[in-house]
Amino acid sequence: MKKKIRNIAILSSALTTVGFLMDGDIKEPSMLMRFTEFFGMFIILFILIAPIYFFGQFLFKRMRADKVSS
Repeated sequence: MKKKIRNIAILSSALTTVGFLMDGDIKEPSMLMRFTEFFGMFIILFILIAPIYFFGQFLFKRMRADKVSS
């Protein structure tokens, strides 16, 4: 479980970094605001990716178990 959460966090961090670098808006001069935006995007992506991943994994295991029992 720790490995899966870590992998989701790494994916979220990578997507956040790419999104932050590709953002064309003028950067805020405040370093605190930059960190707030970065971690806010990271948390939002993590919250969006984790349920999709775990629900997909649940469905995959369920379908696999149904095939084995048939």
